[in-house]
Amino acid sequence: MRSLGLDVGGERTGVAISDPQGILATPLTVLASRDEDALIKEILSLVSQHKVERIVVGLPRQLSGDLGRQANKVTAFAEKLAAQAKQNNFDRLDMQLWDERLSTRAAQRLKTEGSGQGGGLRFRGKRGARSRNLAIKAEVDAIAAALILQGFLDSQRSDDDEES
Repeated sequence: MRSLGLDVGGERTGVAISDPQGILATPLTVLASRDEDALIKEILSLVSQHKVERIVVGLPRQLSGDLGRQANKVTAFAEKLAAQAKQNNFDRLDMQLWDERLSTRAAQRLKTEGSGQGGGLRFRGKRGARSRNLAIKAEVDAIAAALILQGFLDSQRSDDDEES
């Protein structure tokens, strides 16, 4: 089952996708989060384009496990996304919330370890440090979405193994 993973933030939403078998998650893109309706439209377009059957939304719990203000915002967003999906005839789209504690920090660590402090990004033309920093942050958001989705996919496989 192909799944889409979302790391919803105030400014950007990282998006990851699984392979058709639902085994491996990879970063896909980063979408602007400022306009919630436009964001939902873009996500549903990706669902249609990639024939996605499940969306896994990262739920940013506090370290204590409690739901904070951001977790409540993400939950409300996920509910709105689910409602819009049904209105757009994605009736069988499975929506899941998944604990994403520390996924962004893990993504930052992977980005730094994988390509050095400055990242492996190459820019054409003259761009300032601000542009490079925004591009690196966006890449981290997509990696965080992949980590969230991979955690969910791995949990599904271990649940299947226990049932066998």
